Amino acid sequence: MLTKIIANVDFIFAIILFCIGLYGVATKTNLIKKLIGLNIIETSVYLFFIALGDARFGENIKYWGRSPVIMNIADVKTGKEVMINPIPTGLILTAIVVSVSVTAFALSLAVKLYEHYGTLDTSKIKKLRG
Repeated sequence: MLTKIIANVDFIFAIILFCIGLYGVATKTNLIKKLIGLNIIETSVYLFFIALGDARFGENIKYWGRSPVIMNIADVKTGKEVMINPIPTGLILTAIVVSVSVTAFALSLAVKLYEHYGTLDTSKIKKLRG
């Protein structure tokens, strides 16, 4: 049981991060706090996909935390040596760049909303719009 929990600790941590971000987006009225919650959700998704790309979880728990350096080429041919899948890592790197751009754009919109309405509270902005 403990071995399974340790093997899936990255998935558990991703779910906890997702719930924290969802709480921030759903309950906070301040736009900056909502953006922070959205960034936490994005981070949890990144962590989830990176964990999926790790071939060392599951029954290969004894390799967890070990560097994916190939020590013996004979182990690769027999399938004993496992490595991290590089495709999710590359995709997540691209997603991080896109999310930084989206966050910067959202922050600039928040600044414009503050300049126009004088507040970042979404409930007050709704009342001011009529």
